[in-house]
Amino acid sequence: MWTKYRLYYKDNFRLAYPVVISQLGHVLVAFSDTIIIGHTGDVPLAAVALGSSLFSIFMVVGIGMSYGLTPLIAQEHGRKNIAQCGFLLRHSLVINIVLGLLLSTAIIAGSNYLHLLGQEEDVRVLAKPFLQLLGISYFPLMIFLTFKQFAEGLGFTRQAMNISIIGNVLNIAIGITLVYGLFGAPKLGVIGVGIGTLTDRFLMAVAMTWYVLSSPRFKAYLVNFRQRYLSMAAIKQILGIGTPVALQYIFEVSAFSSAIVMAGWIGAREQAAHQIAINLASITYMMASGISAAAGIKSGNHFGAGQWRELRSSAIASYHMVLVMMGMAALIFMLGCRLLPLMYINDPAVIDIAANLLIIAAFFQLFDGTQVVGLGILRGLGDVRIPTVITLLAYWVLGLPVGYFLGIYLGYGVQGIWWGLLIGLLVASVLLFFRFQHKTRAVVADV
Repeated sequence: MWTKYRLYYKDNFRLAYPVVISQLGHVLVAFSDTIIIGHTGDVPLAAVALGSSLFSIFMVVGIGMSYGLTPLIAQEHGRKNIAQCGFLLRHSLVINIVLGLLLSTAIIAGSNYLHLLGQEEDVRVLAKPFLQLLGISYFPLMIFLTFKQFAEGLGFTRQAMNISIIGNVLNIAIGITLVYGLFGAPKLGVIGVGIGTLTDRFLMAVAMTWYVLSSPRFKAYLVNFRQRYLSMAAIKQILGIGTPVALQYIFEVSAFSSAIVMAGWIGAREQAAHQIAINLASITYMMASGISAAAGIKSGNHFGAGQWRELRSSAIASYHMVLVMMGMAALIFMLGCRLLPLMYINDPAVIDIAANLLIIAAFFQLFDGTQVVGLGILRGLGDVRIPTVITLLAYWVLGLPVGYFLGIYLGYGVQGIWWGLLIGLLVASVLLFFRFQHKTRAVVADV
């Protein structure tokens, strides 16, 4: 197997590792916010958990919509049609600017209705200004994602990685300073991590935009970027991929965000423990989504060039890579189930609950990794509608209802909720793999 796929492993890894680190940048913002605020108490931690989970629903909409550009760029690049790339970038930027303004406004306005979620009052009071700051950060995030997806579609993945690393360091530095009032700064608590996140995303947007528009390597691709007219056909083409991808992200992430609301019905400690466990699991998920994004780029390149055998071999190599990586993550979760929560909080009761959730998380790592890679490969082929239906069924028809039945109705608590989510991931993983086999086996046999 190593001999057969060795070149694909190396090629995929070179493309994937910067994307993995760049994708981690999104979740590491919430990770650092959670760690910074966690040692101030379980109520502030629950507030950040609530705000971050609600924002994540909107964030994945933006990631999904911006991703509508990447397979199209990869396919045009595979066809050597470089003039079309700048044309597509222009239309994607317009779409994402409009979406950024609308959803930023929706997040800020929606922060006034947290009482409808049935959360504890102390948690709601702290979560509201934090969520508003995240809402403001949504617009620069969309600008960053537009240019990031363009560059990655052409195979240039390292710059977004570097910007994400610097941005996260900045976020941590500002967050710690403002949460604890260091160096004469005001002690702002939860608001401090929100200000750090907003500053991080604004500067990342500026840096990524400047890089793409000023770098000589993109000059040939941007010939049609500054055209004044807009094409409805191009907008429909981008939305035709971006909208289903956004829905795929929404169905999965909103299921996990709904789970944190259900955990809040049980108690603040359960909600805090859920946030710790889901925060750690989201790190491995975003790493897997980096492999998925790279798999989508390679699939798009091979699809555009009509190289079906190479497409299938590259895709299978991506499956192998994510299985190895998520298997290692599962082992870490099992062995460190009681040590990892100590990074966030010192409350023994919260640590006990989080440790049990991390054991469940260890079980679903392989399913989580293979389902996201399956989605990435199919996106590269332009196959987005059936996978969207699969994610809806897996998470909202099966996973979340089973979680509610086990956790709330039968009284198994937050662990019951997580077992339901695990079932959803299992079903999504299997069905998406069957879809990949169906789409590629017959074509390769005919080549």
